[in-house]
Amino acid sequence: MYAPGPDFAALPPDDRATALSDQLGRMRRAFARRAPAPAAQRRAALSRLLEVVLAHEADWVRAIDADFGRRSATETRLLELAPLADEIRHLRRHLERWMQPRRVPVNPLFWPARARIVPQPLGVVGIIGAWNYPLQLTLSPLANALAAGNHVLLKPSELAPQTAECLRRVLAEAFSAEEVCVVTGGADVAAAVAGLPLDHVLFTGSTRVGRLVMQAAAAQLTPVTLELGGKSPAIVGPGADLAQAADRIATAKGWNAGQTCIAPDYCLVPRAQQADFVAALRESVRRRWPLGEADPDYTALISTAAWARMQRLAEEAAAGGATLVPLMDRARDAAPTGARCMGPVAVLDPPVDCALMREEIFGPLLPIVPYDGGVESAMAAVNAGPRPLALYLFERDGRTIERVLHGTVSGGVTVNDCMLHQPQHGLPFGGIGPSGMGAYHGRHGFDRFSHLKGVYLQHPLVGTVFDRWVRPPYGAFSARLLRWMLRR
Repeated sequence: MYAPGPDFAALPPDDRATALSDQLGRMRRAFARRAPAPAAQRRAALSRLLEVVLAHEADWVRAIDADFGRRSATETRLLELAPLADEIRHLRRHLERWMQPRRVPVNPLFWPARARIVPQPLGVVGIIGAWNYPLQLTLSPLANALAAGNHVLLKPSELAPQTAECLRRVLAEAFSAEEVCVVTGGADVAAAVAGLPLDHVLFTGSTRVGRLVMQAAAAQLTPVTLELGGKSPAIVGPGADLAQAADRIATAKGWNAGQTCIAPDYCLVPRAQQADFVAALRESVRRRWPLGEADPDYTALISTAAWARMQRLAEEAAAGGATLVPLMDRARDAAPTGARCMGPVAVLDPPVDCALMREEIFGPLLPIVPYDGGVESAMAAVNAGPRPLALYLFERDGRTIERVLHGTVSGGVTVNDCMLHQPQHGLPFGGIGPSGMGAYHGRHGFDRFSHLKGVYLQHPLVGTVFDRWVRPPYGAFSARLLRWMLRR
């Protein structure tokens, strides 16, 4: 067991900047002594990470429950612990193969030379985690970075302080502060981390804060991966199984009370099916959470500020002519979390210019936007807005599915379900434009935290001929060769 890293949050800003810079220096020196880490060392690091994740299962559940005010232990295990453990095992199983040089074809003009791509660790990378899934969205990128052979400066979200402190304590059982250093504190500490001369920064959070992280990193020319959010639509196609679509959308929106970056943000539904769709949503929510807002399997909002924002968004939409349809029974108890619990609410026909339709909702409000005509109308509505992190399509006709897949742009897509593209090891996970930059998970994560160095190997018998053809002094043959190359 190692000692936890320094408490940077307790230091004055000037001293903190110096201490963080010194810590980065120590981590760079430790990386230089060990790099490049062999496969056995990387597998051992992932095994240590998996061991502490599983050994402290109850601690994670308690900490996350305390941060939210109420979060089902089953939901934490289902949406955080299980996918995280699965991903660590996948990385551990495949990293040795991913580490091998990858032979690539040589331009035929340069035969018989050879070329290869050699993956190398970047060095010391920074990871700034999110509060909504404070374990999975912090330790998943950590696992990817360790698989690629890096050392990591880790900043958990200050909005989940119990989990952040648990991360600081638990990771010290498995890693020295020179290998993985957990830095706790507020937004000022996160800004200080983003402004360090790191070899890469991965940030998960809002688009607004993502811009600030990118600005801070730009001063050091630090490359960034931004895992943001946006308004992820769910298109219910004309040929969808309406009951199935409603059930899967309601379930995904209800998980974590909608506080998920890839939760369905709004639904596009054929106008003629709107009433039936809302009725199916309501039936599904009542079946999934029969005790309503008091159901122990339903998560509270992270703060009173988040609850107040949901109320404000709903009231503004209603004032603009929208109809609010609660999908869950209101809480009848006087539980302390009652003020922060809000069941899913369908918002019918919201004004296009209201905040609910401009901002990422990140809560249990679900706008229902009707469309007329074919699915092209829904596609046009999606394409008129910023590119989303995820897109969901419910449809049974294969040609319609292909039309939507090729006619829209989003970070990722799940067809006839929600959110399930995220845990797929073979798929890159990330946004595009305002919803993010770069992707990770599986081999895509290994490559994200690696430098893919291109190597050209000249054939020993080619050198003298090559020198005579294309190096000064140039002659008539060089001119003929270049004319051929330009016009062939």
